[in-house]
Amino acid sequence: MVAFDASESLMPFRAVRGNDGAGAALTGAILFDLERLRQAGLKAADPAWFDPASWGGHAQPVGSGGRGGAWFIDAAPAGVPLGALVLRHYLRGGVAAKFSRDRFLWHGANRTRSFEEFRLLREALRRKLPVPRPIAAIYWRDGLRYRAGILLERLCGVSPLADLAATRGDEAPWEAAGRLISRMHRAGLDHADLNAHNLLFDDAGRSWIIDLDRGQWRIPATAWRERNLSRLHRSLLKLRGARAVDDVEKDYARLRSAYDAHWQRGT
Repeated sequence: MVAFDASESLMPFRAVRGNDGAGAALTGAILFDLERLRQAGLKAADPAWFDPASWGGHAQPVGSGGRGGAWFIDAAPAGVPLGALVLRHYLRGGVAAKFSRDRFLWHGANRTRSFEEFRLLREALRRKLPVPRPIAAIYWRDGLRYRAGILLERLCGVSPLADLAATRGDEAPWEAAGRLISRMHRAGLDHADLNAHNLLFDDAGRSWIIDLDRGQWRIPATAWRERNLSRLHRSLLKLRGARAVDDVEKDYARLRSAYDAHWQRGT
């Protein structure tokens, strides 16, 4: 049962498959941040926002991290007063992608990947975690399957830990990363894909966690916390480029030491 939230709004819609207008009808819905849209002078979200082609030259593919299916959107010049955004379509990975790249089994609207992440992000913000603000989430249902997308406020002037490790080495914010992960775990957030692309930092020392798809709220416990950290450790080794394994291990040890110290303080 999803708790009622007066600051979010749901807008069902119908669409037609195919460009000739003769295809079968698709059903769908958009869940959006009513307060944020009102601040921008908008009454509702638009399904066209989730089509990168509708933004023309104001949509640019994201070049690093993830499986693709993400775009940076400059909404204001396109006539939508929402500023800098990120549009992401949900894609499958691994073996499942060989059968269907972007379609998932339907289990109800509240269990779509997009609606779950939208609400997870909003709860993370309520718990004072540094995550991007979700603007709207969509699904397009076609029988027993669906596609999905999410629109987020873009974090500008930031770099992922993966890039900072490659360019700055031992001067990358390893201790800050450890404290950030500890803070996330202390709040009870189990990140389903904690890799070095999903921790962002700016030059002022601020940090954020992104890509909460399939994340869950849990009672803090050693098993899932260690699983998160092991996933990050593997990603740092995989993305090390020309860096020596020993250097990566030393940097990760600094991250882990800061994590443990922060966790022990219980803050």
